[in-house]
Amino acid sequence: MSTAAAPARSLRPGIVLADLIPASRARDITLVVGGAALTGLAAQLSVPVPGSPVPVSGQTFAALLVGTALGARRGFLSLALYAVVGMAGVPWFAQGTSGYGMPSFGYILGMLLAATVVGALARRGADRSVLRTAGAMALGSALVYAVGVPYLALATGMTLGQAVSAGLVPFLIGDALKAALAMGALPAAWKLAGRRG
Repeated sequence: MSTAAAPARSLRPGIVLADLIPASRARDITLVVGGAALTGLAAQLSVPVPGSPVPVSGQTFAALLVGTALGARRGFLSLALYAVVGMAGVPWFAQGTSGYGMPSFGYILGMLLAATVVGALARRGADRSVLRTAGAMALGSALVYAVGVPYLALATGMTLGQAVSAGLVPFLIGDALKAALAMGALPAAWKLAGRRG
């Protein structure tokens, strides 16, 4: 195979950004731990929302980026590590919290599901264009809410309508901004990788 053909082949659908790094067990462990740490750091970018026990934070954005960049398996493992370590007492959930008794813990479970799904979509090229990235981010966000909002209702005794008002509506504008960032960043990363290849 010619060297000119190699970059085109390496950027084919079926791979995610993390696959551009030479494969090894050390790579996978580093990516999984790094994804969990990135999510924990992003969670500290947190702002309380008046009337809601759920803050605006960077952890959902990080979880979706981790899933997309690492793929379904490593994305799942990364978010599972984030959840387990946080449940064990490391204060790296939003607002420096830990444990599983907080009303917002359902969103963390939703992020685990969302990272897995967007990772699977990324393997099918969902992070290669602006529109496909927007779709993947919208689906990922919907999955976070599909788990997080009912959990919030159960944990607090809110009705489902109250949980939607407190745990979904205030976050829609922020989610749109995060999706816009991803829509720019992910396709740009693929273009950059193609040029360097």
